[in-house]
Amino acid sequence: MTELRRRGFTLIEILVVIAIIGILVALLMPAVQQAREAARRTQCKNNLKQLGLALHNYTDAYGVLPPSVCMNLATAGSANNAGWSIHGRILPFLELGNLYASVNTSIGWDLQMAIDGLKIPVYACPSDPYGARLRDPGPGKPRIFPTTYGFNFGTWFVYNPITGEIGDGAFAPNTGHSLSAFRDGTSNTLLASDVKAWTPYRRNGGPPTQGIPSLTEFPSVVASAAEWKDTGHTEWADGRVHHQGFTTSFGPNSNTQCFNGTTAYEECDYNSWQEGRKGLRGVATYAAVTSRSHHDGVVNVALVDGSVRTISENIDLRVWRALGTRQGREVVDQF
Repeated sequence: MTELRRRGFTLIEILVVIAIIGILVALLMPAVQQAREAARRTQCKNNLKQLGLALHNYTDAYGVLPPSVCMNLATAGSANNAGWSIHGRILPFLELGNLYASVNTSIGWDLQMAIDGLKIPVYACPSDPYGARLRDPGPGKPRIFPTTYGFNFGTWFVYNPITGEIGDGAFAPNTGHSLSAFRDGTSNTLLASDVKAWTPYRRNGGPPTQGIPSLTEFPSVVASAAEWKDTGHTEWADGRVHHQGFTTSFGPNSNTQCFNGTTAYEECDYNSWQEGRKGLRGVATYAAVTSRSHHDGVVNVALVDGSVRTISENIDLRVWRALGTRQGREVVDQF
């Protein structure tokens, strides 16, 4: 009688197969991650496109872009969170008219519970791991989500509440620019860009007496600011530059160091003085609020003409600053 022999895998063969599968998975994972990031980057650009369209529709309705914040400087002081942001003013043009109707932009946003815990997806880049981290300002105030898109406040100087002088960007306090004000060309001026949620910053240490500090000088300039926070870009409704804006003092994704006691933070922003705080008794605001993203080596931007671009973090700083001015008359190279 012929003996039937049963064929099976040896332990060594099974281990070899498992090892091969592990290698294939290891080779596949970076490709999967890259595909996912490509999809997130595309969604990020779509968000910026929607913001650009909303701002153009706002301009069609009112003739000008919205002010970064509206403040009554005739009063002795202004509430800390009185000024609504650009994000808040364009809600009707993002198909959020019902939300806009439920708030009053002439009253501080931190007194209005209609925005409590309300996440607006178009305000958050899907690549930012902190974009969904809720901010709780304290009892009696609405919990609020970050924004990872900042609007262009220009190079460095933002606002002087005494003289009314404003910076050279697309947005400024108490001022709305018409499209004709962009003499550099709407295709050569930044409208909005990526910023990182929960960015550390220092504030209320100004005004500085010098021009834009270099990267080596920046830590000492920032150290003069009295208050350290780790909550930059955490309040989409807030109209101050460290929450809703960026400046082109430094190039995209720059490391701008600051300190909190003995701890050094490589990515830090600076606002010399909160715009309009203390009303007529306030001082001028200078800001180094850097455009940053969680996209590898680049940031996404919207231009004033409504187009969206991806810009390398290695862009020449002179070109980046030229893109930040509305009428600097610079010659902008290819970017």
